[in-house]
This record gives sequence, structure tokens and C-alpha cells, in this order.
Amino acid sequence: MPKSIVFGAVLGTIIGTLMGIGFGAITLTLNGILIGLVIGLVLGLITGIFAAALTVKTAGITGGVSVGVYTGMAFGALFGMIIGALIPTSLRMSANTHGMPVLDALMLGRFETAILTSFLLSVLATIVGAWIGGRNLIRRDLRKE
Repeated sequence: MPKSIVFGAVLGTIIGTLMGIGFGAITLTLNGILIGLVIGLVLGLITGIFAAALTVKTAGITGGVSVGVYTGMAFGALFGMIIGALIPTSLRMSANTHGMPVLDALMLGRFETAILTSFLLSVLATIVGAWIGGRNLIRRDLRKE
């Protein structure tokens, strides 16, 4: 379990950082990219740790990729919904969207922000869960009698 959690943390950090940079790049500013990088790094680390730990608990050594995928997907969606709903209105309204309709629509209300965060963390946790579930699977030789 400890090795899987460390691997999940590293994987979550890398993927979360890349997703944060990509989402920050929509603003076309250096500040947006850097803020996306930091938020992606922090949320990727946290999501990676918890997704890996839950996948190890649910999938174990016999669950495989499918159990890891569904575990990560469920955890990421729930965790993202909680994080998105807890973002203060003042912070959400001060987000520098540069008048871009896509970002304005996503930051308009608490529900839209929670759904976006839920989707992004669900994608991240699904990747981590699938990778951890696949790594920990011990294959059985079914041809033996």
C-alpha cells in the first residue's frame, strides 16, 4: 500500500499539474498558467494520494484496472464536488476570466464551478485508479488444472 500511495501521489501531481497548466492556458496569460499550475499540483497531489489508497483498498491484488477506474471515478467526482462547492463566492467572482464566455459561464455560479471541478478531478482520479489497479493485479494462470 505505501508504494502505491507514493506512486499515486507522483502520478496525480504530474497529471494534475498538466491539467492545471492546460486549463490556465485558456486565459492566455502567464498569471493564469501559474495559478493553474499551482492549483493543479496541489489538487493532483491530494487526489492522487486518496485515489491510490482507495484503489488499493477496493481492488487489492485481484481487482484489476476496472475496479481502479470505477473507484477513482467515484472518488474524484465526489471530492471534486465538495471542493468546488467550498470555493468562496468572492474568490470565484474575482477569477480573471478576461471576458471569455467559456470561463465566465463556468465561474458564474457555485453549481457550475462544482460540476467543472468534479469533472476534472474525476478524470484525474480515474487515471490514477486505473494505473494503480493495473499495477497491483496479480494474474492467475487459469490454464492449470
